[in-house]
Amino acid sequence: MLNRMANRFSKLVEKYLPDAFVIAVLMTLFVFILGFFMKPSEPVELFKSFGDGFWVYLAFTMQMVLLLMTGMALASVPMIQRLLEALSSKAKTANQAYVLTFFVASAAYYINWGLAVVVGAIIAREVGKRNKNAHFPLLVASAYAPTVLYTAGLSSSIGLTVATKGHFLEGISGVIPTSETIFHPGTITILIALLITIPIFIVLMAPKKGIIPYAPPSIKQKQTESLDETSGTPAGRLENSPILGILTGIIGFVYLIYEFINGRDLDLNIINILFLSLGLFLHKSLIQYAKAFKAAASAISPIILQFPFYAGIIAVLGSSGLGESIINGMASVATKETFDLFTYWSAGLVNILAPSGGGQWALQGPLQVPAGLQLGVEPAVTAMAVGWGDAWTNLIQPFWALPILSVVGLHIRHIMGYCILLGIWVGIITSILMLFVY
Repeated sequence: MLNRMANRFSKLVEKYLPDAFVIAVLMTLFVFILGFFMKPSEPVELFKSFGDGFWVYLAFTMQMVLLLMTGMALASVPMIQRLLEALSSKAKTANQAYVLTFFVASAAYYINWGLAVVVGAIIAREVGKRNKNAHFPLLVASAYAPTVLYTAGLSSSIGLTVATKGHFLEGISGVIPTSETIFHPGTITILIALLITIPIFIVLMAPKKGIIPYAPPSIKQKQTESLDETSGTPAGRLENSPILGILTGIIGFVYLIYEFINGRDLDLNIINILFLSLGLFLHKSLIQYAKAFKAAASAISPIILQFPFYAGIIAVLGSSGLGESIINGMASVATKETFDLFTYWSAGLVNILAPSGGGQWALQGPLQVPAGLQLGVEPAVTAMAVGWGDAWTNLIQPFWALPILSVVGLHIRHIMGYCILLGIWVGIITSILMLFVY
């Protein structure tokens, strides 16, 4: 039954779901319209907040661009390719392909969500190449599904924020150790429940007919590599020498070792330097690395185009009072026993409009934490409820799927039918557990 439902729903979504950029623009207009109703006497303020907020996440956008390009360039190193091929070959059947892809991506999401963006895309592609019986859109959905787990992982943006001395809510909540957030028994319980049930759900959704196997993207234009013509000249010898890349990579490694010795954790900047240094060190030459980097360029355009719009939406949510109304509306009907559940639901709703864990916590934390304290709810519980809600609706918010889709060459409508059904399941099981484990 679930197989038939998933098949029909996927086809329905493919027919009616527009491009992710169109969705971002529609959400922008939707938030503006609601904002006008919230503050009809101050319409100019909405335009100003949108324009000011539009550029707030430029640094983050560039981090994501480099993450994708350095990760894909690293994956093109022959040695890395062989490792991925060996791992991908372990899946002999379609169901094994879905499960293997899910668990490899899950491990990466637990370590670092930025790392997982690249790992998930590449493992789905490599497994798809070797298993023509696997439905490739569902295989990619399997790589993206672990996005709901990142809030319980080592790179949980909210969990790490509240554990950092001097964070913006320290005066209200204090510094909250990770033992009370990402390593709390309740968080681990939800994580294990999702790790067990999501792959089962994916296998049950797998189509029995109409399988769409992996197909490599068509190459419309063969690029000329004019730099190769200089291979016999002094300039060519520099370009094709492995020494420069190795030396530059070593500089990056020394920096990373120094940072880790001094207690720095994994973050996007560290991962980008790691990927860049490994790529430079392992590629045969600087020119080969430059070619690999250029080949990855097409994956970055959706990030560059869309994230400023979502940054503007976050600003409008704050200035119009719309975000506050959503959060306060749900908090007002909650009790001490149900506050974390309503917080989870409100975070899921806000995340659809503003898909950024850090941005969402900046918007929701100052409202949610004091409301929880009034009911006797610990700030750590509130933080994790917001984190789980943020991660939950990533499944139905197309923005975070864009990097994976860019790598594998699919459109958002190809996987969103499966992701929405997974989102329903995750919402049900997490909502139930949220009432008992915190």
